[in-house]
Amino acid sequence: MRRLRRCKIVATLGPATAQRSAIGDLFRAGADVFRINMSHASHDDMRERVLAIRSLEQEFGRPIAILLDLQGPKLRVGLFKDGAVELKRGDIFVFDSDPTPGDASRVHLPHPEILEALRPGHNMLVDDGKVRLHITEASPKRAVAVVDVAGRVSNRKGVSLPDTEIPLASMTPKDHADLLAGLEAGVDWVAVSFVQRAEDVVEVKKIVGNRALVLAKIEKPQAITRLEEIMEVSDAFMVARGDLGVEMPLEKVPGLQKRITRIARRLGKPVIVATQMLESMIALPVPTRAEVSDVAAALFEGADAIMLSAESASGRYPIEAVATMNKIAEEVEHDSFYRQILNAQRPAPEATVADAIATAARDVAETLDLKAIVAWTSSGSTAFRISRERPEPPVLALTPNRDTARRLALIWGVHAVVTDDAQDVDDMAARACVIAAAEGFASPGERIIIVAGVPFGSPGATNMVRIAYIEK
Repeated sequence: MRRLRRCKIVATLGPATAQRSAIGDLFRAGADVFRINMSHASHDDMRERVLAIRSLEQEFGRPIAILLDLQGPKLRVGLFKDGAVELKRGDIFVFDSDPTPGDASRVHLPHPEILEALRPGHNMLVDDGKVRLHITEASPKRAVAVVDVAGRVSNRKGVSLPDTEIPLASMTPKDHADLLAGLEAGVDWVAVSFVQRAEDVVEVKKIVGNRALVLAKIEKPQAITRLEEIMEVSDAFMVARGDLGVEMPLEKVPGLQKRITRIARRLGKPVIVATQMLESMIALPVPTRAEVSDVAAALFEGADAIMLSAESASGRYPIEAVATMNKIAEEVEHDSFYRQILNAQRPAPEATVADAIATAARDVAETLDLKAIVAWTSSGSTAFRISRERPEPPVLALTPNRDTARRLALIWGVHAVVTDDAQDVDDMAARACVIAAAEGFASPGERIIIVAGVPFGSPGATNMVRIAYIEK
């Protein structure tokens, strides 16, 4: 099932799409990667969905990627005597370490690390920013705040701290248990939530090892100040615009989206643009014009993938949402400006053999109008580097590793096929031609370019290119 677009689609699974049949319908509609959000899924839910996806892989004969999204540290207020309070602008309100149920003047904040980190002048956002306060006094036991934006605060509402660096690891005990369960089930990508520093990603990678790749969700101001170092240690990134737009001024988010996608492409690492892309399709069968433009903007920026959250997890029209995103992507990628913009954004190659080979393969393929770039890859790194070039011909990745093929389902323009490793150069060329023809990339008499590493089966050894004809 070859896609007629290069950008990939990530669909979040949830109550509306928990059944195997629904997951199959999402795949047919265009989903390449399935996200399991551990904020809402139990271990049993997660295992059932992984088994369903692996069963569908066999049915469709295509590798499918599974993204396990860790919940991360959820900061929340405590309980109120009456369940909720109404705060008015200018009110003085206290957050403290007293577990007694709160009232209109105070509430328990069951996170001592927050009270220790708060300073006068810091902002505090409650319930996704619906209520906003600023701190006037702070001590390890209590913080006094003034209400800037009025609203209702009820039991266990979430707290965001855009100005405060919390000495708290992004991986909680729940995340650790979820991660081990996900790795045991065989997920392909792990997303780390609320990353503040590079160490948050490194901590997860130490546990993961080579069992999956690790993706950093960029959703906190603290991550923006350390963006380059976080991106250096991560395998991929997500522009998590929901929380990013809560903790930072909304008007800054579009520029940050562009900045992150540009850095990701320079590094040759995939980036997902996420949150509220087709939000109205949670309840309606068609999106707004603004939402279509938003999806298109991510495509023109060269994002590797675009993601649906509640639209596919709990919305009324999950299949239609994926199909709509698929149609938008196909149309944008046929627009004449799409190729011009991608080429204008192309980063300079790094001074490595792999980058030089990838750049040369793209140049040769486009100059000679070759039908496909076929990359033999063990670890997937060759396909990553070629994808970074955003070549006009499609990229066919041949790998002996099923795990690699699944991970490549997230990568722009890459169509992965699992096959035995090449025995020698002639076998490499012959089987590349056979598979390219069988997968619909080239016809008899047409040419492809093959990229590989010798000796075969050595990860990171990309060092050769070869042009081959598809025999009649």
